[in-house]
Amino acid sequence: MTDYKITNYKITAFLLAVFFISTASAQINLNTSNNSNLGEVHGNFQANAQYYIPDSAIGAAAAPEKMLMNGFANIIYTKGKFTAGIRYESYLNELQGFPAGYKGTGIPYRFATYKSDELEVTVGSFYEQFGSGLTLRSYEERNLGLDNALDGVRLKYEPFKGVYLKGLTGKQRSYFTTGPGLVRGFDGEIQLNEAFKKLADKKTIVTIGGSFVSKFQTDQDPNLVLPQNVGNSAGRFAVSRNNFKINGEYAYKINDPSSDNNFNYKYGDAVLLQSSYAVKGFAVSLSGSRIDNMSYRSDRTAQLTNLLVNYIPALPLQHTYSLLAFYPYASQAKGEMEFAGEIKYKIKKETALGGKYGTEITLNYSGANSIDTLQIKGEDPKHLGYTSNYLGIGKEVYFRDLYLEINRKINKTWKGTLIYSYQVYNKSIIQKPGSPTIFSHVAVADITYKLKQESALRLELQNLATKQDHQDWAYALLEYTINGSWFVAAGDQYNYGNEITGERFHYYMGNIGFTKNTNRIVLSYGKQRAGIFCVGGVCRNVPASNGITLSVTSSF
Repeated sequence: MTDYKITNYKITAFLLAVFFISTASAQINLNTSNNSNLGEVHGNFQANAQYYIPDSAIGAAAAPEKMLMNGFANIIYTKGKFTAGIRYESYLNELQGFPAGYKGTGIPYRFATYKSDELEVTVGSFYEQFGSGLTLRSYEERNLGLDNALDGVRLKYEPFKGVYLKGLTGKQRSYFTTGPGLVRGFDGEIQLNEAFKKLADKKTIVTIGGSFVSKFQTDQDPNLVLPQNVGNSAGRFAVSRNNFKINGEYAYKINDPSSDNNFNYKYGDAVLLQSSYAVKGFAVSLSGSRIDNMSYRSDRTAQLTNLLVNYIPALPLQHTYSLLAFYPYASQAKGEMEFAGEIKYKIKKETALGGKYGTEITLNYSGANSIDTLQIKGEDPKHLGYTSNYLGIGKEVYFRDLYLEINRKINKTWKGTLIYSYQVYNKSIIQKPGSPTIFSHVAVADITYKLKQESALRLELQNLATKQDHQDWAYALLEYTINGSWFVAAGDQYNYGNEITGERFHYYMGNIGFTKNTNRIVLSYGKQRAGIFCVGGVCRNVPASNGITLSVTSSF
């Protein structure tokens, strides 16, 4: 495994030098006396530090260090066709709930890229995605602690107009090292209207593509014969004409026994279809997917969000309001059928229902079920475990979300959003085996009153009603924005309806922040309940916490 950690004083000296230069100008353009351009330096910085206060009532554990911190800085240098950069990361020590592998400091991400007219070459660290990600998605989601950047070589080539080729090989980041597996991939895409002159003026735009990804990991299991090379291939298309769009992708993965599927040898496959139609004031979209045994990691024993090679797109809405996101859906790579449908409609201005500015209405229905499977009886020599009816929908409901949102600007001063959502959440499948299925009703009111200049007062009220789990919750937030630079907010999340255990807790929170140019500083105090946090269908558990947080972000 490669270790990216380097001597701290060297890193510090380098960053101080770059910071000293960069603060002199937001965009560095160094010129000699003969006007030759020496290049530009850009970057960004972020640090989150929290002082922890123990609270046994909500299960917030004490931190031995009292204060923990996550921070990073990106430094990017460009000159003509050449780009290079590094990212310095520091976890001293990592914030509670963040993956424990992030500990200490180092430079886990560094790269150099040269781009000519047709060819682009990258060495070092890079992120990449093929199609919708069913075969490969290398990306970072900092809030989840997910970073599966590839470390190796990537080529991009455009031999003809409308033809795009990619090839790569590398190992995946695993905290401050790389995982044991080797990932290799190829992707090709043809934009037919660009590639063929006869189609250039056609209203129908067609794109086709395909990818193949292979991972290699040595078989060291004394009891099983495990495949060392596991291939995952996919084909895709996208068609659009005027206001209509449709795209789809199918992926097939050969047998890939791992800890995710209890080391069975069944193949995996996935299909994804999405379509939309939009005109002024109206839009509709439909999407669906079927996933079967599609866990794909460069280390067959990895768990949680570690060393994921591919990505399972989540079709249900990704909510941002706290109680709407109380029970978020996590995509099930073992097997699921997802669906989503949405209608957006804007009632015309100057009508009884539309008002002076018009009223926007969004109706969305999404969910997921198990796939229809049949267990194989007796001892199977290849450990296939089950067969499945491809078009059959399993009887077990994993998730449902019926969502209605109404947005209306009443006048130049007032605007508001009203939301209702009915959710079904199979906690036993998504989060913890043996848990009950949760049926909940969530209501949200978000009202903004605009004051002078860039000042505004915003009130957010939420309620979650359910008879299962912790039962009923309420949330209230009042936020005051001053001249677009300062903001002050205070809120409370209260478990007022908990009759099962009788424990009813307030989770108070408050923050004050300042923004100027590209700098943002926020000081917060608050209590965080224990739960599950998701982004794009990928989730991690978050422990309860209580304390003071300082967040600083900047870019140059």
